[in-house]
Amino acid sequence: MTSLCGATRLVLASGSPRRRQLLTDLGITFTAVSTDVDERPVPSENPEQMVRRLAAAKAQFVMAHYPDAAILAADTIVVLDGKVLGKPASPQEASAMLKALRGRRHEVITAVVLAGRGPLRVEVERSTVLLRNYSAAEVAAYVASGDPLDKAGAYAVQSRTFRPVAEVDGCYANVMGLPLSLVAELLCSIGVVPEYEVVEVCHQHFGRCCLDYRVAIGREEI
Repeated sequence: MTSLCGATRLVLASGSPRRRQLLTDLGITFTAVSTDVDERPVPSENPEQMVRRLAAAKAQFVMAHYPDAAILAADTIVVLDGKVLGKPASPQEASAMLKALRGRRHEVITAVVLAGRGPLRVEVERSTVLLRNYSAAEVAAYVASGDPLDKAGAYAVQSRTFRPVAEVDGCYANVMGLPLSLVAELLCSIGVVPEYEVVEVCHQHFGRCCLDYRVAIGREEI
């Protein structure tokens, strides 16, 4: 059972089943609400500015309907050579994205917003991802499945059939769209305490946790 301070009602501003599942895995009680936000880039903004703006827009969209709740929102983008790869508009675009990312490192950036209880808070998590050298036939089969069409960068890190990722440097959950350690920190700041530890959840689902690395670094510095 989630511990709530002051009967805080939490609303997740997302229609993403992946974000909903990750928040559920923490043992958090919440209401999920889909958002209707124009995700097209604004000229001259850099990737971080874009992802911050979109996450804030999602939070503000839901705040209008739930003015007394705490709102958690997030937006995730894939960045290759400084260019943002959003959700592909067609199977052809999905195929082109996957071929461009193949065998290369890129950055996944998620902005997380907590709104509705005091000033709006926006935090950013970054992970570096290396995709494997999958074949053209694998790309065609994956695109035909339809899975890439609602994913930034046209891939799901957790795909059990395509398995696109060779290496993740940083938060694995961030690549799925919701950096759990950052989310837990933000929620705890308003008295919403997860039932399960982030390290426990990450090890159970991903076999690793970015907090392991951060703790190890901290120990070296002591």
